[in-house]
Parts: sequence; structure tokens; C-alpha cells
Amino acid sequence: MSEPDWVGKGKVRARLLEDGTLEAKCNGLTTQAKYYKPLFKEFFRKDFHVRPSYGDFEVHITMEYTGDPPHMDLDNLAKALLDSLCGASFFDDSQVARLVVERIEGERERIIMRSKALTSGYLQH
Repeated sequence: MSEPDWVGKGKVRARLLEDGTLEAKCNGLTTQAKYYKPLFKEFFRKDFHVRPSYGDFEVHITMEYTGDPPHMDLDNLAKALLDSLCGASFFDDSQVARLVVERIEGERERIIMRSKALTSGYLQH
């Protein structure tokens, strides 16, 4: 089966995969981690409506960069992005049982995050 299309036409886009994974991305990077929380929050409120679930979640956050790595604390980035997923993927970031945050060289500068329930429950779209 083919993967679902991305929703969104601006900087932020998201899709819900068949296995229940919420995948969201933001093109472009800034060293100000706090920039991402309102950007994603507004996107989930206006453009991509999903219902949060209970239970444990795993979240994988990837910062892709080109050239020299940006000077950004990954822990601050993770906190801002986890806060933005509250109310979209899960109710509270204390539900995150597994968290992977990485910085890798990529073809373009962007943030990609994936959130998936660890239980058998699926996110509802």
C-alpha cells in the first residue's frame, strides 16, 4: 500500500500512517527551539485534526541539517516539540516512554518527528 499524502501546504506538514504513527515535518531550521512549539501547535489546531490518546508513546525527532551542524541544544528542541504534540498525539508529554532525538546531515534543513502509541491503540484522524 502507498503512504498517505502529506497535509499542509506551508512550512509544516503532517500525515497519519497506517500503523498509527503521526509523522510531522517542518522545513527550515532556526536555533531558537521555542519557535517550533507555537508553529506546530497552530498547525495541529487549524490544519491537521487528530485526537490524542492515552497510554505510552514513543517519539523520534530528527533534525536534518546541511553544512555545519547548527548550535542548538537537542534537549530544548525535544521539549518544545513534545509540548507541541500535547493535545494532538497524546494528552501529556509524561506519556512518552521512549524518546530518540538526533541531529543528522541531510539533503535539506528540516525537523521530522514521529509519534506512535506503544500499545495496540491507534491515533484517530
